[in-house]
Amino acid sequence: MKIILSNGSTAPIYEQIKEQIKTAILGGEIQEGEMLPSIRTLAKDLKISVITTTRAYSDLEQEGFVRSIQGKGCFVLPRNMELIKECLLQEIEGCIIEGMKKANLAQLSEGEFRELVETLIKEGYHE
Repeated sequence: MKIILSNGSTAPIYEQIKEQIKTAILGGEIQEGEMLPSIRTLAKDLKISVITTTRAYSDLEQEGFVRSIQGKGCFVLPRNMELIKECLLQEIEGCIIEGMKKANLAQLSEGEFRELVETLIKEGYHE
């Protein structure tokens, strides 16, 4: 697992770490039951505070992605398909809102925006 931090990002460092680990879990890069690097090791590797990595891991645990076991480490929990769907829906909503903001800047009408989305759906747009 490789985590890349961006000083230019508006997101706090702990949020960048959390999101990259979450993406790796959702994408299957990190498997169920796999142990994450220790908080100290990750902090040392990224040259950041232990407090920052602790916050990222704590957030991941609160969101149901990992479980910390005292003295053993932090382990990836089984993938909960409802949780995964909810996380993806939140990301989709964020992307749509961002698209709406850009459409507004481009002075697209609501109808033009809907037409654009419908066209992409009809064309079966996939990455």
